Amino acid sequence: MTGPPAPLPLTAGAFREAMWDRLAGTRAVSYPLPPHGHHPNFVRARDAARQLLAHPEVAGRRVLIVGPERVLLPLRKLALDAGLTLYVPHQKKEGWYWRLTDPAGAQLSRMAAVGEPRLQPEGAQAAVLACVTVDRQGGRLGKGYGWGARGLNLGLPEYTLAHPLMLVERLACPADSQVRLIGTPGGVIEPESPAERA
Repeated sequence: MTGPPAPLPLTAGAFREAMWDRLAGTRAVSYPLPPHGHHPNFVRARDAARQLLAHPEVAGRRVLIVGPERVLLPLRKLALDAGLTLYVPHQKKEGWYWRLTDPAGAQLSRMAAVGEPRLQPEGAQAAVLACVTVDRQGGRLGKGYGWGARGLNLGLPEYTLAHPLMLVERLACPADSQVRLIGTPGGVIEPESPAERA
């Protein structure tokens, strides 16, 4: 006699909704509220950004691609203050980036004033993408549309930031992309490599 059938995996959309619902009733996220339809702007994102930028794999990098999301504003500010060069996707020209070196460019509203439009992220060494949720194997799930929805496919290491409530043991749906590091307010999680999971 066999037991009940294994539960079917959730769709990515259902998994996102479940995470947004989970976060909506907490004080773990701030504007924009509710978090539905967004990459959650979690509290202590600055601490998570600090942890990620201090990690040995990231600390030596001087040129990063960083998403335009509000939750990544503290990371953009810290990185630019530290003298890094950032490429942030252009909000009005698909496929273009703002090249930024001025800390004022951390704010989306200031990028046009202080940034240079570029078609290629020349010299980029890694990318930081926002997420809705991420698992401990590095499976990242974004908001489902927009820039970086399926990762960048540039052959660069990708990282993300997450609040502990956004971490799950394993996604119950296919990941949008794989990240090598997850910055959290309490430290950096290094997901297991595929070889270690085998």
